[in-house]
Amino acid sequence: MCFDHDSHPPIPEIAGGALDGRRETLTASDGTRILAFHSRAATPDGAAVVILPDVRGLHPYYEELALRFAEHGIDALAIDWFGRTAADDDRGEAFDYAPHVAQTTWGGISTDIAAAVAALRAPDPGGRAAPRRIVTLGFCMGGRMAFLSATLGLGLAGVVGFYGTLVGPWRNDSPAPVDLVGSMDGPVLGLFGGADSAITPEAIATCEAALTEHGIDHRLVTYPGAPHSFFDRKAADYAEASAAAWSETLAFLDA
Repeated sequence: MCFDHDSHPPIPEIAGGALDGRRETLTASDGTRILAFHSRAATPDGAAVVILPDVRGLHPYYEELALRFAEHGIDALAIDWFGRTAADDDRGEAFDYAPHVAQTTWGGISTDIAAAVAALRAPDPGGRAAPRRIVTLGFCMGGRMAFLSATLGLGLAGVVGFYGTLVGPWRNDSPAPVDLVGSMDGPVLGLFGGADSAITPEAIATCEAALTEHGIDHRLVTYPGAPHSFFDRKAADYAEASAAAWSETLAFLDA
């Protein structure tokens, strides 16, 4: 898994910046029930982000991250992966995620991502304006899926992947992002750790070359010495990389 169970996003809290945050249930086009956490900004700036988690699904880390986005004026909707297989909504320390990850499919995941984007665009009963731009943002498993979401024709303003794999097979049938670069739409931001043995400099260079060849606006950033899952308040040795990655993310969403 990406983070320890007691990990937290390395982002300072801003008091009063989030209007509310609560769990919701979305329904995918195939009828699947999707667990989600929706946080709304007190003063929205027109941007929204769909947060795609790591292999643990909708862990409290991602609920907290959604609140941090909302405090910066960005509505956020974090989703779970396991509505088709898990019997309950508990994604705590006792949740055995591995068998559920193995049962996910790119078809199911893409349907769930589409449902999340649609939920952010849906009319608000209180008259709140829909976001003008929506970005998907993921971590590890979610990072790979965020890159792939650029191929789904969802009208995204961009995609952000924190240490998502770029080449080769994965634990499910999801294609390699590098193989679908020609189908991507919108800018791409990739954030990687230089000491991440799972994502090599060669893999990043291969993907960068493909993005350039196909004219995809992109920025791939590697933080020297940072490991996989460096974006963690507990990882004090990589606080500088975390701060830089957060700044990159906010600038990308603002643009």
